[in-house]
Amino acid sequence: MSPPRHLHAPPTSEISAKTGAKPVGDLRALKSLAPYLWPKNALELRIRVVLAMLALLFSNIATLFIPIVYGKAVDVLSGKTVALVAIPVGLIAAYGLARLLTQFFNEVRNAIFQKVSQRAIRQIALGVFRHLHSLSLKFHLDRQTGGLSRAIQRGTTAIDSLLSFSLFNVFPTILMLILSALVIWRRFDGWYAMATVLTVGTYIVFTIKVSNWRIVIRRQMNDSDSSANTKAIDSLLNHETVKYFTNEEHEAKRYDLALARYEKAAVKTVTSLSVLNIGQAAIVGAGVTIIMLMSARDIVAGTMSIGGFVTLNTYLIQLAQPLGIFGTVYSALKQALVDIEGMFALLREGRDIADRPGAQALTVIGGTVEFRDVDFAYDPRRPILSGVSFTVPAGRTVAIVGSSGAGKSTIARLLFRFYDATGGAIVIDGQDIRDVTQQSLRGEIGIVPQDTVLFNDTIYYNIAYGRPDATREEVERAARMANIDSFIRTLPDGYDAMVGERGLKLSGGEKQRVAIARALLKDPAIMLFDEATSALDTATEKEIQGNLKTASEGRTTLIIAHRLSTIIDADEILVLSGGRIVERGTHRSLLVEDGMFAEMWRKQQEAAARGVTAEDVAPSAEAAE
Repeated sequence: MSPPRHLHAPPTSEISAKTGAKPVGDLRALKSLAPYLWPKNALELRIRVVLAMLALLFSNIATLFIPIVYGKAVDVLSGKTVALVAIPVGLIAAYGLARLLTQFFNEVRNAIFQKVSQRAIRQIALGVFRHLHSLSLKFHLDRQTGGLSRAIQRGTTAIDSLLSFSLFNVFPTILMLILSALVIWRRFDGWYAMATVLTVGTYIVFTIKVSNWRIVIRRQMNDSDSSANTKAIDSLLNHETVKYFTNEEHEAKRYDLALARYEKAAVKTVTSLSVLNIGQAAIVGAGVTIIMLMSARDIVAGTMSIGGFVTLNTYLIQLAQPLGIFGTVYSALKQALVDIEGMFALLREGRDIADRPGAQALTVIGGTVEFRDVDFAYDPRRPILSGVSFTVPAGRTVAIVGSSGAGKSTIARLLFRFYDATGGAIVIDGQDIRDVTQQSLRGEIGIVPQDTVLFNDTIYYNIAYGRPDATREEVERAARMANIDSFIRTLPDGYDAMVGERGLKLSGGEKQRVAIARALLKDPAIMLFDEATSALDTATEKEIQGNLKTASEGRTTLIIAHRLSTIIDADEILVLSGGRIVERGTHRSLLVEDGMFAEMWRKQQEAAARGVTAEDVAPSAEAAE
């Protein structure tokens, strides 16, 4: 007789170093899970927990009666009695009923508790998802999506294992061991109970020590698994770049190196599992052999009946089962806690940008935007903006131009409060954006970014993303304003056409027009165009310019541009260089000044005549400075 072989659980891991999570103790992880076992304001779920525990108790009671009834039936059948026909039938029926009730209450327990378990997984996963979206842009730029998704996937899977194992295996196993030992002590010699306790104790100590050793190996395997998964996702998301440089074999070698590390650790994991199983089988086998020899001696001496021998053996078999489960449970719990600790570490990840206590919603009257002596640096050693001050009056248009690296896109990020200015203030209608809620702030600003990334869904979904509750008529009107409605209607599936991963089924210009339609549908008070037409050809750009001008009417508009021809009509143009505003004025006045803007304009006009893009002639950051 040997304990059941351990289940080979799927890879589990603490969150990799790439995610930046810090491990937590087992008790802390269990404490974090406790509220989900007894959820507040959920009477139905609490009733389910109580009923599941009652079913667990009834199952254990039925299990305790099995060896007793079985032993008595053997005594009756092996003895000479006039009740040879009637009594064994009753005992055998009771034996069958006890076994049936054991299985019945186990299944009832599982069915009742399943909703509690799944609800806990849902709530925790949703909480982590929401928290990740609430974290700052800096957090997501520093992390790798593959590692994060793997950590969440493992964590949610581990919750189900942890809840099931801890509630329905650890507690029942401990209870069965105690009750069985007491029954053996009462019905048989104290030496039997001592031998049983010694066997169980040795088994538990051995299992814990070996399992702790295996956890280290499992973590190595899981880190390798995370690394391989991250490399695979990163490579596949950038498959175009891979093909451009014919680096398919290079990517395959990188992936294979990660897989090789996983392979080595996986072999060690399986080998250590065999060591654990062999040791457990040896301990249980030795204990059973000793106890059976003791009982055989007592039968020969006439102090124990055959039925007593059978009863004792049946108890030992029933003890061996939870012992085997204990080994599996302990390993599974430790592995689950490793995964869960990473996921809860994400929940404890602090927010670099958080709403201040008591922050109110932004109240937009006209939409005047002011940058007041704003300083900013991603790294203190390298300032990006220094003393930037300008105002975009309500309903007016201001454009920002400059060399690459001058800080133009940083201004957009600061306006959305993805980062906080390190000096000065950004004010909308007299309200410092640090004093209002981020949701209300971003709800009043629409953006068409330079690099448009679309969801792998339909064109309709991607446009409607600007305002998910918009009607179909409103979505189509936004598409017409962005000059993409006619193109969509030429597609076989029309608005239901899929755009592909990151919108790769659409051209750059088509993606940009979808982004413009999405921003127009949002209908914000403040509009931000960050190179909104940079991906469009000249003819399409001219078509859209009229639509953008119409969309900007009545709105405060900030335009970040390389193509100077797109901002001729701006109320004011700011020239940014080295993180400072070096020129400002209208298009005409800046040309008259004959400074940096005028030089950029001449070069772009000459390039246009030669068919060269504006970006190709934009001055470098070094040249501008």
